[in-house]
Amino acid sequence: MSEQPVRIAQITCGAEYSGIQNEITTAAETVGGKMFYPDVALKDVKRAYKDFGLPVKSPDLKLAIARTQAIVEGRIEADGIFIASCFRCAEAAIVRNELRRYIVENSRIPVVSYSFNERTGSSTLLTRLEALTTIARRRSLMAREVQVGTTMGVDSGSSTTKCIIMQDDKIIGTGWRPTTEVLKSADEVVALALEESGLRISDIQATATTGYGRFLVGKHLKADLVQEELTVNSKGAVYLAGAQKGFATVIDIGGMDNKAISVNDGIPGSFTMGGICAGASGRFLEMTAKRLDVDITELGALSMKSDGGENVPMNSYCIVFGTQSLVNALAAGYSREDVAAAACHSVAQQVYEQQLQEVDIKEPVIMVGGSSLIQGLVRAMGRMLNTEVVVPHHSQYIGATGGALLSSGFIDKKKEA
Repeated sequence: MSEQPVRIAQITCGAEYSGIQNEITTAAETVGGKMFYPDVALKDVKRAYKDFGLPVKSPDLKLAIARTQAIVEGRIEADGIFIASCFRCAEAAIVRNELRRYIVENSRIPVVSYSFNERTGSSTLLTRLEALTTIARRRSLMAREVQVGTTMGVDSGSSTTKCIIMQDDKIIGTGWRPTTEVLKSADEVVALALEESGLRISDIQATATTGYGRFLVGKHLKADLVQEELTVNSKGAVYLAGAQKGFATVIDIGGMDNKAISVNDGIPGSFTMGGICAGASGRFLEMTAKRLDVDITELGALSMKSDGGENVPMNSYCIVFGTQSLVNALAAGYSREDVAAAACHSVAQQVYEQQLQEVDIKEPVIMVGGSSLIQGLVRAMGRMLNTEVVVPHHSQYIGATGGALLSSGFIDKKKEA
């Protein structure tokens, strides 16, 4: 028996004019979702405009406000909400942000906010909409707080592949390797984790895969759960940080993109991912380490020898111009320590300006992923947010940990079968 499509309310402005409506529809259908425009009357538009008090001029934005209010008040049912507008429109950005906040504060409906352009394709939207459908369909699974049995999680990321083996709510095996050939890297980390745990693959009762290579690795390992990284990473983060109750904010600066996730009771409420350029991701820090002739694992310690590097001119909006900034800074006589710290500060600033404006930042702020091991980046993010950033033990393994935790929910199902 096939699952019913997840009903995703589309609250957008300019999607048709930008020519991306088909891309939105295709992405939703690919992950088992169905986009729909909430139907509201003119009187609803007038009332919502008055209630919100936002002096917007665009009729489409007024309609977006009315549609959002109708959903939150329960007059229209939706499993998830997709809010998007053209990145060129400042007025739409303000409305988009206010509507997202209104939804999060007044409902339990998952919402993703996105700023599109004319080149936005369905592949770009896929992970975001997959996360929406995951939360709607697997809310009870996402609420799991304790791992049981013996399970394994594999995170096939763009830069690294990780594996975690858990047994009775404890991590007993880990594996980490750079991602080269996807399946080869996955097999290597599984072998490492099994060796550390002292188990055999036949001892594993359930397996989950996540990350960019999740489908290929999932098929290879006959995984019980194949799930996108937004929900899995956030679950792993709050589990490792001991923050599964109440609100939390998860920041994951990855090798190719960044994720900012607002979590409530262990379940993502709103989230955003992506960036203008790889310059605002971990890839820029890898290039910085290479230019400074240190290993990426040594960049954090080097950056901590500086007071912060805010005085060093640095551009990480673009990885090309950012690399040029590195060369110019060193040629101008700045120390390697200050340049390392400046690169960390620049990435933190871009994440703050690009991603963290799209979620409500609530403590604890949990920083995860491989970049969380770079102390200078954690320090820069803490200063940017004026809070102490939490980096849990095994923070680089959050995807694999979340997978191992969630996959334990399939053990009972196997027994029943």
